[in-house]
Amino acid sequence: MTTRAQAANKRQFFDFYTVTENLALAGGLPMPKLYVINDPSPNAFATGRDPKHAVVCATTGLLEIMNRTELEGVIAHELSHVKNYDILLALIVAVLVGTLAVISDWVIRSMWWHRGSDDDNRGNRNPIFLVLFIIALILTPVIATIIQLAISRRREYLADASGVLLTRYPEGLVHALEKLRDNSQPLRQAASSTAHLFIDNPFKKKNSSWFVNLFSTHPPIEERIKILKSM
Repeated sequence: MTTRAQAANKRQFFDFYTVTENLALAGGLPMPKLYVINDPSPNAFATGRDPKHAVVCATTGLLEIMNRTELEGVIAHELSHVKNYDILLALIVAVLVGTLAVISDWVIRSMWWHRGSDDDNRGNRNPIFLVLFIIALILTPVIATIIQLAISRRREYLADASGVLLTRYPEGLVHALEKLRDNSQPLRQAASSTAHLFIDNPFKKKNSSWFVNLFSTHPPIEERIKILKSM
């Protein structure tokens, strides 16, 4: 609903349907539901808590520029996310990160509202310890978010490797990633809440600094290509 995707018709999107069908059979997975986003920007994603409730979605832009071999690489990558339970893992990590943020916020607010309630013991407190404690509370959700994004990037690498294991043809995914790299058109329906699901960053931002990459949901596409070429 967020991406305004429509159910894919087998007759209209024959390659998309048959490639997914063949790869699902080869990987021992149930056939996922297929959806298409009417958008010229090439991209794809998978979602679903387990293989029995999986969805694979591709944009019309991706289906137009990819040949069958490249499409196999992309779909194998997405099916690997399903097989590796990456969507469920991302959900669990997001809940843990959110819980840490709520606890940190609750403790800080409690300290703020009760700071003047025990004046008798205030003199016994170490102000340095108090400052360090507050800094730790502020940094905890930030560090947790960085860890969450790092896990997301590592799962992208794993999906690349698992996809190649499924197709036995690294060049297919390599060529697909090269086409994604060379296309600079952002996805019209891109949203920060769903950006991490896509095979490529839907915002098409060119991250160069290590600090920016630290907060990215996707690893550098050049690094992914380099690793795949070494297989």
